[in-house]
Amino acid sequence: MSTINRWKALFIVIGTAGIASLALGQDTTTNSVVNSSSSDETDRPLYHSQELSIDGFASGTLGEHYFDHFNLHTLRHDARFGAGIGANYFFCRYLGLGGDAYSESVTRGEFVDAASGNLIVRVPIFNTGIAPYVFGGAGHQFDLVQQTFGQAGGGIEFRFVRHIGLFVDARAVFPEKTKTYGEARAGLRISF
Repeated sequence: MSTINRWKALFIVIGTAGIASLALGQDTTTNSVVNSSSSDETDRPLYHSQELSIDGFASGTLGEHYFDHFNLHTLRHDARFGAGIGANYFFCRYLGLGGDAYSESVTRGEFVDAASGNLIVRVPIFNTGIAPYVFGGAGHQFDLVQQTFGQAGGGIEFRFVRHIGLFVDARAVFPEKTKTYGEARAGLRISF
């Protein structure tokens, strides 16, 4: 897939996500002042507008070749594992922006392997704490080969209490100079 076609695919994903967020409508929940004697914290939805969250996660990557021939041996010997941090801000309940950075090879090369930004569309399922999401964006890789990339993926978050949840997601990464690869993340998300 050429670099131009990769960028076209990325813009299609981002455009589709934007249209989906418009179709879902704006968040009608207002932030109200909580009166300790008359209002209960449980009345507020778990996912809300103007929400900032911080992520801490473990990550793993596999190259395009290994997706075609995936097995447990491949995962044990050819995957690269690391950790990272991220931040997200949701303008409304369904649409936000996020950024993350991770490292998988601190013993050689750059400390930060890659950093990226994404448009995120999430769809909370009522007040269950479960929210599937899709995202697309771009970033820059600093280690191994310096290059820019586009990416698209999806995941799910589960909030088991109001401000703390777990998430897992996966993305396809379309680098400018090297072959496509995949990245998976699992981690803890704290929202404010």
